[in-house]
Formats: sequence, C-alpha cells, structure tokens
Amino acid sequence: MKKANAIRSEFIQFFVDRGHTFVRSSSLLPIGDPTLLFTNAGMNQFKDVFLGTGTRPYKRATNSQKVLRVSGKHNDLDEVGRDTYHHTFFEMLGNWSFGDYYKREAIQWAWELLTEVWGLPIDRLYATVHHTDDEAAALWRELTPLPAERIMRFGDKENFWEMGETGPCGPCSEIHYDLGPEACDKGHVPGHRCGVNGGCGRYVELWNLVFIQYNRKADGTLEELPAKHVDTGMGFERIVAILQGKKSNYDTDLFTPIIEEILTLTGAGLEREEERVAVRVVADHIRALTFAISDGVLPANEGRGYVLRRILRRAARFARNLGAKEPLLHRLVPVVVREMGEAYPEIKEQAEHCSRVILAEEEAFGRTLDKGLALFADLSRNLRAEGKKIIPGAEAFKLYDTYGFPLDLTELMAAEEGLVVERDEFNRLMEAQRARARAGSQFGGDETNVHWEIVSSGTHSQFVGYEQLQTTTELRMIGTDDEYFRLVFAVTPFYAAGGGQVGDTGLIRVEVTPGSFVEFPVVDTQREQDKIVHLVAKRADFPRRAVSYTLLVDEARRKMTAANHTATHLLQAALRRLLGAHVQQAGSLVAPDRLRFDFNHYQRVDEDQLRQVEREVNQQIFAALPVRAEETDYQTALNRGALAFFGEKYGDRVRTLAVGDYSFELCGGTHVRNTAEIMAFRIITEGSVATGVRRIEAVTGWGALQMAAEERELLKELSALLQTEPAQLTEKVRALLATEAKLKKDLDAIARKAALAEGEELFAAVQEIGGHYYLVAKMTTASMDLMRETVDRFKDKYRSGVILLGAAQDDKVNFVAGVTKDLTAKLQAGNLVKQVAAITGGGGGGRPELAQAGGKNVDKLDEALREGERLIRTGLEG
Repeated sequence: MKKANAIRSEFIQFFVDRGHTFVRSSSLLPIGDPTLLFTNAGMNQFKDVFLGTGTRPYKRATNSQKVLRVSGKHNDLDEVGRDTYHHTFFEMLGNWSFGDYYKREAIQWAWELLTEVWGLPIDRLYATVHHTDDEAAALWRELTPLPAERIMRFGDKENFWEMGETGPCGPCSEIHYDLGPEACDKGHVPGHRCGVNGGCGRYVELWNLVFIQYNRKADGTLEELPAKHVDTGMGFERIVAILQGKKSNYDTDLFTPIIEEILTLTGAGLEREEERVAVRVVADHIRALTFAISDGVLPANEGRGYVLRRILRRAARFARNLGAKEPLLHRLVPVVVREMGEAYPEIKEQAEHCSRVILAEEEAFGRTLDKGLALFADLSRNLRAEGKKIIPGAEAFKLYDTYGFPLDLTELMAAEEGLVVERDEFNRLMEAQRARARAGSQFGGDETNVHWEIVSSGTHSQFVGYEQLQTTTELRMIGTDDEYFRLVFAVTPFYAAGGGQVGDTGLIRVEVTPGSFVEFPVVDTQREQDKIVHLVAKRADFPRRAVSYTLLVDEARRKMTAANHTATHLLQAALRRLLGAHVQQAGSLVAPDRLRFDFNHYQRVDEDQLRQVEREVNQQIFAALPVRAEETDYQTALNRGALAFFGEKYGDRVRTLAVGDYSFELCGGTHVRNTAEIMAFRIITEGSVATGVRRIEAVTGWGALQMAAEERELLKELSALLQTEPAQLTEKVRALLATEAKLKKDLDAIARKAALAEGEELFAAVQEIGGHYYLVAKMTTASMDLMRETVDRFKDKYRSGVILLGAAQDDKVNFVAGVTKDLTAKLQAGNLVKQVAAITGGGGGGRPELAQAGGKNVDKLDEALREGERLIRTGLEG
C-alpha cells in the first residue's frame, strides 16, 4: 500500500519535474489578510498575484497547503466526525501557473498524474466543465480517452470560480471519481439519482482546475484578463483514501496511528457508532489543534482563538465520552508530530509548546465542563419543580457558548430527564453568532472609503529609509477619505508600519512654486498592498502639482524606534538562551517610547529570571556589538541559521539582521548600527496575555535612565516617610507587615468571638413548624466566613431546619442560607438566596444545602429577609 507521505511527495515531484517551484505551505494564520480567519485554500498565499498587486520570481508553483475550515457547506464544526470524509484540518495539493501555461497543460498533467503515475482506472473518472467553456471540453476530448458522456457541462454554481463580487474569476473543470454504487448514501431519498454533482457519496470531486481568465467589473460584466492563470486544488485526504483502497479517510495511514493511540489510552473500542464518532472527532481535532497552535494561534475568547477553543473543547468532551478520566489530547501531539513532522517541520519545533497549551486548556475545560454539568442539573431540577418540560433555547445556547456543550449533548441529557430543548430560539442565537463570525469574512479591499487619483506614472513606493531619512521625489498617487490625504510617492524614506514596528512620522516639504514652500506633517505611514501610504491630516488641500516634494523623517523618533527594535531582538535572544528554544515571538510593538514583546512560554518568568534577562541584554548593549543587515534569498538565510518564525510572511528575497554573533533573524524593520546606541534596557512589566503566551514591556535609552531616576526619587520619599535609610527599607517594611498581620489576627479573633456570641443570641429566636426549625435573622457582621460558620452551628444544633442570614456593610448586602439534608426536597438553599438577593438587586446561588448571594441595595435588606421567611414557612408547611 502506497503511504500518504509518498503520495504527497509524488505529487510535488511530478510538478517540480515540469518546471514548477516548490513553495512551502503558508501558515494557517493568514498573514496580511484580515478577511480570513484561517487559511482555507492553497491559493490564499498567491491572492496578491491574482489581484495584480504582487509578483513572484517564478511562473509555476506547487505545494501541499495546510487548510483549516470550520464553517460553510459541509464544514460545520458540530458535524465533523459524523461521517468519514469531512475534516476541520486537511491538506490541499495544488499547482499554479501565473500567466504561463493554461488549460491544455493543466488538463494534460492532471490526467497523466492520475492515470499513469497513480494508475486510477479510467472507467471511474469523469470531467466537468462550465457550460460555456468549449475550449476545456474540446481539450478533454483531445487529450484523454474519456467518452463524451463522461465530459459533463454544469452552470456557475458548480463550475465557475470567483474571488469576490468583482475581480479575477473564471471557469473551472473538475475531475470526479466513482466510488461505486455501494458508496451512495442517498438511496433512501425519494427521487434520488446517483450522478456527478448529484449530492451523494458515490461520485466524489478529486481535483478542481480553475482557469482565471476574466475580470468581473463593478457592473457585473466580464472582460478578458491580459494574463491568464491556473489555480488547482486536490484534497489530499481524499486521494490518499482512494489510492489506499479505503472507504473512509479515517482508515488511511494519515489517521490510523492517531486512532490506535486513542484506543490505547482510553481502552475504548470501535464496536458502537457513538465510539466511532468520538474517535473520529478526537483524531480530526488533534491534527487541527497541533497545526494551528504550531502556527501561532492560541485559544481565546474571540476571533481565531475562540474557534480553536471550540475545537479543543469539543475534542475534550468526546474524549471524556470514550472514558478518558484525565486530560488526553496533549498526549496525542507526539503521534501527529511523528507522522507529519517530516512534511511540516514547524510542528516538530513547536511540539512541546503545543502539548503544554493543550494540557492547560484541557485542565481549564475540565473545570468548566463540571460547572456546565452542575448548571444543567440546577436547570433541569428547577424546571421540574415548576412543572415545565421545555429547556429555553437561550439556556441551551449558554451551555453551548460558555461551557462547550453542543446541542446534541444538551438534548441527550434533556431526554434523560424527560425534557426537550426549544430549538428555534437556540437556532436563532446560533445564526446570530455565525453572522458575527462571517462579518468581514468576504474578501475585499481596504475598509476605508478611499478615492484614489493617479497624479503621475511610473514606479512607486521604493523604500530608501535604511540608508537615508530625507529625499526629494515625485508624487504618484493621492487618496482622500474623511480625515486624511493618503500620499504615495515614487521613492520614500518613511518606514510603513509592519512587523510590529510603528510607521514613521515627519514632514513633507512641498515647493509649490520656485522658492515658495508649504509643509505638511505626516502623522503615520502605512502599507496598503503594494503602496507605502503617507497620512496627512486634511487641514488644507494638498498640491497635486509642484516643483518638488521633499520627504523628511522625524529623525529623533526614528532613532528611538530603531533602538527599541534592536533591543527587541536582543530580548528574544536572551529569553531563548535562558528559557529555551520554544520561546517564539507571538506578537510585538516597537514604538519610540517603549517596546512590547509577546512570546510563547508556559509559566510566569520570575523576578530572578527577569533580572538575568535584563542583565544579559545590557551586557550586549555595553559590548557595543555591530548590527549588520543583508539581503539574501530565503533558503540561504535559513541555511545560515537565521531565526524565522512560522506564521510570518516572507518573500523569496529576505533581509537578515545580525547583532554581533548574539542574534541572527529575518527582519525588515529599522535598527541601530551598533548596540551602544541603545544606551540601556529596563524591563517594566511581565505578565500573561493568553494561555501559553507571556508579555514583557520594556524601555531603552533615555526612557531607561528616566525610569532609574524615578525609582531613586521614590526610594528617597519612602525613606523619609518611614524614617530609615534606603538600605534598611526592606527590613522596615517587613516589620510593619508583621505588625499589621498580628493586629489583623487579633481583630479577626475579636470579630469571631462577637459573631459566635451574636449567633447564640439569634438562636433564641428560632421557630418551629411541624417538627422543623427555622431562623431568619440580620447579623451585624458582613463576613461570609463568619456567617457560614453560624449556619454550620445552626445545622449542628438543629438536625432538621432552615436558616437564612443577611448582613449589610457599606453599600453591599450579603446572604447565606443553609438547609439540612432531610429538607432539600422542599427547600433548596441556592433557590432561596437567589430569590431574596434579587430583591436587593443582586444574585447568587450554590448547593441545595448551602448557598450564598450578594446584593447592592442595602435599604431592601429587611424586605428581602421578610420574603425569605415567607418562602421558608411556605416550603415547610407545604
């Protein structure tokens, strides 16, 4: 049986032999494309070429692209695992032509690979073309032995590709494979007829050949493109299943090692369909998690991180269904790395980081899941007590959105309790969430409504800011919006924001007429596709025609920014030396007044480690290391040991930055020429940003010296205030803290004694109903601990009873309720405090036997306690 890794290699080598350049898969995190949550197609990294805003040094390309899809047709997350062929993460094999070969070669090579190299039976292959594409249909007849009835024409829905409402587009030709009559999964559907694009599992799409030959104009009409492109994509998992003779993608060697490990770790089997679904979910999702986290995506509460968290929690829940008592997913990462690390070395490099992030999330979700189960138990108990049998859709959605419970799990638990879920409201809330997620997901240009005007022709946006901070140039384009003129020049020394570094500011000096000048402040510099855009506030009209335009960067600001950028490189190198090679940049800000560096690490960097890092960076500054920049090709830079971070977008030509022999990275930012220019480095703060991501903020130069001066003044003030020398401050503060702790302990003992005495007095007011005792009272102490202790003493003294205590302090109200176990069928402490707290504008809850709550309206305390007594008496009398 041909192995998956061999199939991938054969595809790539086939096209390399035909003049294609192998291009590394881009990150799952789309760089420079805010319109996508995740990379969802092989063509994403070439989008700028198709749009005409970018170029490549090659005309032909091939690769296997990592793809993550969690929405859209057949990609709903909650459906993955329920069949044998849909996935969240998968690979897309592809080959591209950028204005080089076209339909003939694309069709000929696809057929050659499928039938001659891989030996697929011709009688199982079908080709589809757009109903207007006579050229493609004729080529299929000419180049292949396919009979006319297996070259089929379809409309726009099936065979026309568009990037958006406007822009590049064209017909496509698909190759389909007949899996045989037994693969049809719609035989029970009345009127179903098996066929290509018939909607059943028999005929599967293998390969889509897109021919980008038109431009869709704003009025909807099509015009021929001057250069025609080819964009193809073939699902790797699907072709592997076919070549390995498997009915299910999960039976291929892409998944079987993972599945075997799941079964070993859980002791589960594959006899029941519920087990098979759970195993498929976990196997699919651990691949998605491993690759996404390795590419820099981290679980979070919004955006990409929220999607990743949903995937992880769904996998963790299904792992529990398989019997996993402890976190399981992180133990599967080594299997994914072992099987796929050769093709994607970035997951090898990030394996430990990935495992740690997943483990932390699993542990957190375990606690969340337990809370969700407790919430469901309370919800079902309350509904039954009220004689209701329908779980509101909003409650089911809360379980889904907050606690990771998919609807089917909630419905299953509901059925066990004799309840049903109100689906319509749940679906409405789910669709609203999906609509929010889809916002901004369509490809388009800059969101700002900018009107562009071409002033002069010629090349533009040549950056010369590494060598000079002033230049005289020509204005090429001017854009206007509500706030700014957006200016594009032929040449510019202004650095456009990128790589974490802020954009330059400065001046544009316009010589309107000979000897007559007007100056315009540049407030920011940005990159918009291939343009370096200088933002000038619209205070006066900007001259379209002038004798000259002189661009002057704010030199002092640039120097401070450069110092912070070089210091960021030193910081990263120091962290990697001290903490380990897993440290990788997860985000940064390089500004003139400070730097911020986010990096992968699993625990707090303690004070001793921070001191070591700070000392290490300053040593490199004082060593006056030379800083050297050089441009080279990407692979040469990697071979020389340059640090490149997967998830960053690098071109074929890259800029390397060496700081002595201490740091060597790929970087396009601006830097000092010698580390001595940084002067000094001081860490301000270190903290957590997200699971597995830490943040260090620091200052350099005069900012570091100013920080030292402020600290010196602070020490002087504290010394004067505490009447001691700076060297004795620590000892003095320790003594004060010890005295404070002793006084607090004494006060707590007095308060506890008073509360116990007050409790004994309150017990004199205990009342009896039918052999049960109850007490409703207002205490003078508002300490929850002391109130709970009073409740415990009541329950020890009265073996069958209910107690409700309330107390007010400042602008806060506290309630504690206790119910002995024999009475929880009549009264529950959680429900009791929730109802009385609501009167005071608060809320709370807890267990049936013990609960607490808080409120805001102190004036309503007496009323709340009266209502509490009424509820208790009603419950005991009932």
